Amino acid sequence: MSMIINSAAYRNGKKVGDIPLDDISEVLKEADTFVWLGVLEPTLELLKQIQVEFSLHDLAIEDALMAHQRPKLETYGETLFIVMNTAQYSDEVTSFGETHIFLGKNFIVSIRHGASSSYQQVRARCESVPTMMTKGPAFVAYSIMDFITDGLYEVAEGIQARFEVIEETLFTDQYDRDMINRLYQMKAQMLRLRAAATPVDEICHQLVRLHDDLIPKELRPYFRDIADHALKTITILDSVREMITTAIQINLALVTFAQNDTVKRLAGWGAILAVPTLVFSLYGMNFKWMPELEFKYGYPVAVAVTIGICGYLFRRLRKSGWV
Repeated sequence: MSMIINSAAYRNGKKVGDIPLDDISEVLKEADTFVWLGVLEPTLELLKQIQVEFSLHDLAIEDALMAHQRPKLETYGETLFIVMNTAQYSDEVTSFGETHIFLGKNFIVSIRHGASSSYQQVRARCESVPTMMTKGPAFVAYSIMDFITDGLYEVAEGIQARFEVIEETLFTDQYDRDMINRLYQMKAQMLRLRAAATPVDEICHQLVRLHDDLIPKELRPYFRDIADHALKTITILDSVREMITTAIQINLALVTFAQNDTVKRLAGWGAILAVPTLVFSLYGMNFKWMPELEFKYGYPVAVAVTIGICGYLFRRLRKSGWV
């Protein structure tokens, strides 16, 4: 079936071979053997088959089908059900998906939904270290979770790099609505990414503290390393989110300052133009001589005084930065 990416059995750290889905329950009875089943966006029918072969809980199968779960770790008998969010970054858009992991003593089932990189390279890396594969499905679970967490970190770095490019265009006195919208969208993506990375720390600590029957002592430092990577991702996201908020505020402040400066200049020129407006409106400029009609040089004196006052105002306002 195209939804089944890989179905293989491993014994003593080495791959025995691919096995059909219907034969899994028989293979699980063999000593020192575990099964790794990888599935991509399965149907209910396929999940029901998987449930029968691995004896999985109904509620866990329901969650695996819905594929809109928060990151979490739940225990169903001797089986753990782990949900982790995945992310991919391309063309300033972050796409999200989910990976569901069923972990038992002799099996691991990985189910992918939505945006997620193939786990073929994870499988190849695991198969290249048979000494670690002898630790059983727990090592596979670590490898998948580490791959997902590293993916979240890479997306966070991609967003950070993109913001640094946008940041250079923000420190101007021009308001760019499209740029502000892009930053808000970036913040929304970062919040979603942070929600994906934050629970990873608690999931890893629960695996280390509460499930020593499934997580060998030798693998516990590896899961703590995953938690550390998740915290690094959160640190990057918090830092960039704060920088985005600050950059937007600075941009709006610069725009406001530029607008205030324009208003000051308009007010300054308005004050200068008020003088001739007042003088000329007072006399009307319809007389032969001005002012008081009998003064022969009244008109040129009125114009000269007006120009003088305007010049004086211009120098004073220019000195104070209003024009």
